[in-house]
Amino acid sequence: MKSIMFIIIFFLYLLVNFYVFQRIWTAMPPCVVGRVALVLFAVVAISSFFISFLIGDSLSVGLTSFLYKAGTAWFFILIYFFMIMLVIDLFGLTNRLFHFMPSDAVTRYTRENWAGLGFVVGFVALLMLCGYLKYQWKVRVDLPVNIYKTVGDTIFHRPLRIVAISDLHLGYGVGKGELEKWIDLINSENPDIILIAGDIIDSSVRPLNEGDFAESFHKIKAPMGIYACPGNHEYISGLAGSLDFIGKTGIHMLRDSVALVDSCFYVIGRDDRSNKGRRPLKDLVAGLDNSKPVILLDHQPYNLEETEANGIDIQISGHTHQGQMWPISLITKQLYEKDHGYIKKGNANIYVSSGIGIWGGKFRIGTQSEYVVIDVNKGK
Repeated sequence: MKSIMFIIIFFLYLLVNFYVFQRIWTAMPPCVVGRVALVLFAVVAISSFFISFLIGDSLSVGLTSFLYKAGTAWFFILIYFFMIMLVIDLFGLTNRLFHFMPSDAVTRYTRENWAGLGFVVGFVALLMLCGYLKYQWKVRVDLPVNIYKTVGDTIFHRPLRIVAISDLHLGYGVGKGELEKWIDLINSENPDIILIAGDIIDSSVRPLNEGDFAESFHKIKAPMGIYACPGNHEYISGLAGSLDFIGKTGIHMLRDSVALVDSCFYVIGRDDRSNKGRRPLKDLVAGLDNSKPVILLDHQPYNLEETEANGIDIQISGHTHQGQMWPISLITKQLYEKDHGYIKKGNANIYVSSGIGIWGGKFRIGTQSEYVVIDVNKGK
């Protein structure tokens, strides 16, 4: 079934690329240099996406990083070219049917016209530049949460401070330098504990091991430790290798397991849904001291009613990226009860993060990259 889906997606991707490049070819005035450049660009843009994923680990880290960034950036840029070209063609078709303006007025700027082509390319370039700058801006989400149980204030004489992140996607796209900037942001919040809701790794552990990313995680200052649950990308990158890398970081990886932190509160980490045999949440909470707060890490935010039913006080999830870019965000909004933000169900406080990192091209349009600062029982 997965192979069939891959083949369908592969041919759909090629078909969209053909449509877009054919329309650009039509819009470009006859020019040998320009059309040769267009063909070369198309070959690099399309092939780099597949090369980086299929044989990237056999190439140098630097080359694969370039191919990954180029291929995945084009993947998102392609979406906007496709939408614009489709609107232009639909407009032209509608005009041919209803003749509300002269036909040559439509084709004048859409066929063999540098000005029309330049406007489209310039608009997409400006849009993606804005999306890149938006991704670089990490939003601090302030989330005070009150629960009916006592925590933090009895230990520190102040609220318990959690910094929660998800979807780092470290690897060929997100490098060590970027990770260390995030660590500086996290440390500036003076957190008591760090919670990571999955997808620490992107698609391969190789660049993380060769770049010694594990050393960077040891710079995080959190007296109560760092806890995480697996995401689907820990499986995509090879679970054994992922767990081996994470073991070097000092992160406590919880796979269908529970940690009692400083005899004060529980952190439960569910295995990802990629594991079809993962344990039910009701089994994980069985036998816990109900007087102590329970925090759940579950990468994919499905079945939120289970969170409420099983006495969870706080849940942190990720995975959705809130679609990462419009209009994909419209799809995630339909797929999930909550694809981003805070929702309260009974006594359960649930936050679905759009992620501090990103998959592929570094663009955010209509969404945000974020880290969440949770103060428990602040002002209670």
